[in-house]
Amino acid sequence: MDHDTAGRTSRQILDAVGSAVIADDHFLETVMTGILARGHVLLEDVPGTGKTLTAQSFATALDLSFKRVQFTPDLLPSDITGSNVFNEATGEFDFQPGPVFANVVLADEINRAPPKTQAALLEAMGEKQVTVDGVTHDLPEPFFVIATQNPVEQEGTFGLPEAQRDRFIVKTTMGYPDFGGERELIDRRADRTAQAPSVTSVIDGERLPALQRTVESVTVDGTLRDYVVELGRATREDDRVDVGVSPRGIQRLFEATRAAAVLDGRDYAVPDDVKSVVEEAFAHRLVLTADAGVRGVDPATVVDDVLDRVEVPAVSP
Repeated sequence: MDHDTAGRTSRQILDAVGSAVIADDHFLETVMTGILARGHVLLEDVPGTGKTLTAQSFATALDLSFKRVQFTPDLLPSDITGSNVFNEATGEFDFQPGPVFANVVLADEINRAPPKTQAALLEAMGEKQVTVDGVTHDLPEPFFVIATQNPVEQEGTFGLPEAQRDRFIVKTTMGYPDFGGERELIDRRADRTAQAPSVTSVIDGERLPALQRTVESVTVDGTLRDYVVELGRATREDDRVDVGVSPRGIQRLFEATRAAAVLDGRDYAVPDDVKSVVEEAFAHRLVLTADAGVRGVDPATVVDDVLDRVEVPAVSP
């Protein structure tokens, strides 16, 4: 698949999802960027903004299997990965796959489960496999996780550890719809006999890997590669930051940059591609100092300041 076709197809997918989800275009583009880059996406927002609908809509538009896991304090790792169950007929244990065995897995309110259960997703997200009782089981291809967490009602929640946050290629928020968007929601509810907007499949699920492969052939100029590395290293030098972006985080920005170029139908990346995804790729990876936390410093502000400090390279197509 060439990059122009990949860009048009991606836009068709976004249009299909946007017909059902009332959300900002940049938000949907960020989620699509994560999917193109074969990454996992973390959504953080208040309840009732449409995070679950977003995940379901992308799965439908991509013609992929979808499973939702509601994370709760009593959720066990085996409730996610599956377990071996004794079969009386054969006298042997058979593996019963858990909900993680789907193309798109929605980990709803992931921060409500204890760390041991959260960790059950680490192997799945990193290696696309799960190990149960010493036996490794491969997950379906393609596979990606869309996780949600609630920034309010923090009592009884368990913050995601750094290693888990680092597994998400981007973290983004939906925000509240504008007046027109919320009015449209009311209009949809006004007539319950009318059929609600639904998402239809845009591509066959087997075509998604071909769409994702176009990202691997995007040309990134050497000076732009330097720019990506310099941005990551600059976060470690900020006095408000205790732990800056890891080498993995820099690689994820590089991958997201190439995906942003594909979304625009190009086979080469430009500085604006980096700028369009750097906040979503970096902010959730930063660990601020205690003093910065007390002062209420926002990690996104740190990323913005880093962007201002690091010189933008001149790149020729």
